[in-house]
Amino acid sequence: MDIVSLPIEIDKKKIDSRFRIVEIAAQRARELAYGSKPKVETRFSKIPTVAIEETLEDVLEFITGDEAKASLEEAKKFDYKRFLEEKKKESMPEDLSELERDLRVYLHEREEVDKNILDELFAEKNEDQQVEQDTEE
Repeated sequence: MDIVSLPIEIDKKKIDSRFRIVEIAAQRARELAYGSKPKVETRFSKIPTVAIEETLEDVLEFITGDEAKASLEEAKKFDYKRFLEEKKKESMPEDLSELERDLRVYLHEREEVDKNILDELFAEKNEDQQVEQDTEE
């Protein structure tokens, strides 16, 4: 089992506490989980460990204090999931659009068949009701 070597050495001028390391690494782990590429060559394969290593090697940029609060308010306005979905759509191959067209044609034909079946079913009911009314008279 590979782990980040302990005790860790941090630059007190940039990272003020161990909590800050965990906070930065957690945010970076989320980014990695969403598909971001690692910024360092690493022997680790687990996302949290890669994020901690990136944090300790000082390759991540981060802000603290009032600047961080202002940035957080700005980030709340930004919908990250929608951004990722749009990126994913941009990277989809053109074959998918052809597949979507084929699927729409199939579903459209299927709707017509289902509609015809329903029309026939209701037509039979109407005919049965007409026969019953005629026999009652």
